Amino acid sequence: MLSSIVKDHQNKQAIRKEKQEQKRKEAIQSANNLTQALVDHLNVGVAQAYLNQKKLDAEAKQLQTSATNFAKQTQSWLHLVESFSGALKEIGDVENWARSIEGDMRTIATALEYSYKATQETASSSTA
Repeated sequence: MLSSIVKDHQNKQAIRKEKQEQKRKEAIQSANNLTQALVDHLNVGVAQAYLNQKKLDAEAKQLQTSATNFAKQTQSWLHLVESFSGALKEIGDVENWARSIEGDMRTIATALEYSYKATQETASSSTA
């Protein structure tokens, strides 16, 4: 009788230990699943941040290239405007020079006319 109670007790203990071991394994598995779910959730955020960073880097590089091209184009435009301005100044200088020459030619023409008239009057007075 005592030995059957002891055996019964040992069987119950073995069954409890087995249940306890099974629950421990389930708890470990649940903890692992939870940890994996948390890591996956965090990895999604990290992966998204990484992709966003890659996009930002690509866009920054493209912006840098566009800014450089724009600066070159602006320099080209400035050079073109300066050349145009210089050409306009030269045209203005040529126009001024032409006016100056025209004024000198009028003065010379007037002096020649005056001289011719004076010569004609002298010649008319001498023959008369």
